[in-house]
Amino acid sequence: MQEKNKALGTPVRYFKGVGPKRSALLANIGIHTALDILYYLPARYEDRSALTKIEDLKVGEYQTVRGRIVTTGSRVAKSGGRLFHLAIADDTGHIQATWFNQPYLADYLNPGSTVLLYGKVERYDRLQIVQPEYEIVKGDETGSLNMGRIVPVYRLTRDITQKYLRTLAHEAVTEYSRSLSETLPAYMIAHNKLVDIKFAMSNIHFPSSSGNLEKAYRRVVFDEFFILQLALALKKKEMISIPGGGLSHRLSGELTGGLVKSLAFALTTGQKKAIADIERDMSSGRVMSRLLEGDVGSGKTVVAAYALALTVENSFQGAVMAPTEVLARQHFIVLSEFLLPLGISVALLAGGMDQRSRARIHSGIGSGEIDVVVGTHAIIEEGVRFKALGLAVIDEQHKFGVAQRSLLKAKGDNPHILAMTATPIPRTLALTVYGDLDMSVIRDMPKGRKPIATYWLDEAKRAEAYDFVKEELAKGRQAYVVCPLIDASTKSTGLEIKNAEDLYRILKNGIFPQFRVGLLHGRMDPKTKDRIMVQFKKGAIDVLVSTVVIEVGIDVPNATIMFVENAERFGLAQLHQLRGRIGRGTHESYCILLANPKTAEAAKRLKSIEENLDGFQIAETDLEIRGPGEFFGTRQHGLPEIRFGNILKDFAIMEAARREAFDLIARDPKLEEDRHAALRKTLFSRFKGNIELIKAA
Repeated sequence: MQEKNKALGTPVRYFKGVGPKRSALLANIGIHTALDILYYLPARYEDRSALTKIEDLKVGEYQTVRGRIVTTGSRVAKSGGRLFHLAIADDTGHIQATWFNQPYLADYLNPGSTVLLYGKVERYDRLQIVQPEYEIVKGDETGSLNMGRIVPVYRLTRDITQKYLRTLAHEAVTEYSRSLSETLPAYMIAHNKLVDIKFAMSNIHFPSSSGNLEKAYRRVVFDEFFILQLALALKKKEMISIPGGGLSHRLSGELTGGLVKSLAFALTTGQKKAIADIERDMSSGRVMSRLLEGDVGSGKTVVAAYALALTVENSFQGAVMAPTEVLARQHFIVLSEFLLPLGISVALLAGGMDQRSRARIHSGIGSGEIDVVVGTHAIIEEGVRFKALGLAVIDEQHKFGVAQRSLLKAKGDNPHILAMTATPIPRTLALTVYGDLDMSVIRDMPKGRKPIATYWLDEAKRAEAYDFVKEELAKGRQAYVVCPLIDASTKSTGLEIKNAEDLYRILKNGIFPQFRVGLLHGRMDPKTKDRIMVQFKKGAIDVLVSTVVIEVGIDVPNATIMFVENAERFGLAQLHQLRGRIGRGTHESYCILLANPKTAEAAKRLKSIEENLDGFQIAETDLEIRGPGEFFGTRQHGLPEIRFGNILKDFAIMEAARREAFDLIARDPKLEEDRHAALRKTLFSRFKGNIELIKAA
């Protein structure tokens, strides 16, 4: 009689050697049930399958060695801690192993026993391995979980060891994996030549060979990517099928034509293409859901202005939501310049307004007197009611959560959505995070924009750098000086990190006494920040010392210097955004990065920004350095988190999963076929039974 399958929901506290105390520790890494253990996948693997004779060991490499314990001993180290050491021998030589503060090992590791050791081989007075993993050999070691095989290495939490996790994983695989059922339909498994889920789960934890590990990895990663792409496909299908109040716009050209004629510059090829995409979407009879992607200064705001003019031209209202008040005011100023001459009313709604002004704007939005409202999250507050919202523009969409974006959409009857980002997104990440959106990319820059010369200098060149800044200021130019910290209270112990308040005093009184120096940081109230930025724009301040609050801000064409202190502490995307604050006029502009990086990764970032002006190439490098999890806050999108796959290394699997997901939703948009029942159940469990979360994500 076949043993009954064990429930995957079995609490981990019922596993051998767990209990209440250890189950609480396991909860810290998300392990609550047998299923959680199965899907707590290894972070990496160590190939300990090859045993090396002692005479063949290579210094500096991690290797596995087998030998008989010939001596053991312990002593007190100079630091006061206790050392336990032993020597093992095989028929070719001897090697010593040493452990710190583990005196209890003397109870287990005794002369005459045979052991397996794994660790980095070093040579001091003799060959030795420090803090090796060990296993006492009792008979045939082929059944070991820790030696003589490809060994999984897991992410740990306090008081949980690798050996302990391997034991739990082995129990989960042997006792519970048979209860796993297939989520993917049989035709998809066959079409993509995937192994079954039980084989995959066994070999992802304890691979019997490198080939089986590769097959298991491909299956697990495919599943993970497929669920993500299925959610994206459902979102896109939903957007295509929803009728809405702002659809089927007529392309009369009444306002849009006037906007184009009024421009003091010619639209770039990229801008024209983006406008054509938007016109096609907004006149198609379906809700537009488009991402407008373009580097700093590529002219996205003009394209947004065109979309807003087309909206008002068809008797609807537009809303522009930005993540910060500084950026909202920047958009308000620029959009007003574009739209007010056309008779389109534009209003700003921000958090720092007085009650009377806020009430007046609320009234104008509700009556339809205001055509376009620009603001922060204040736009999605309960008291804001539009007469007829037809277009919602969301700038830097990744900085808003799912609920905030959903609230903005709910202000109208399925309005068109235009998301914008000045953070160039690598194609690999775009298919992951924005795979449900149609994309328009502006790659070319407006004519007349001069390339920005970028220099990475170390601390020894500070005086020379200041002299260069003085020369530029003497020509009548202006400079930004950006610091990572506001004041000394946030200074990291032992590190020479510049803060804005101290540096402001140094530059004002000692370095640039003949020039006007201003200070700007995030703790200032909005009115003070606005006043200082306006003074800088008008030329009343020569040097503006700031934190990254100026990462987005008012255009200052006369600012030609971006001087970044401790540049190694900033990310690539942030440095590129800061550099984009200059080079907006007709003068030569210079970005100076003062940095003494302590890591190879920081040096790679600085070298990349120094050598490259292309934001898209910089984004690829940034993704490569930081990895997809760090790059773009993907959790903000409400989509399933990528826990195991790597969208760079596994992009081919991602593309295959995407094709299958979008083909499936095209054939069975509601997952109603019997063969897709398991998929529907899995998808709904990921979104806690709420399909609306998929639509809003």
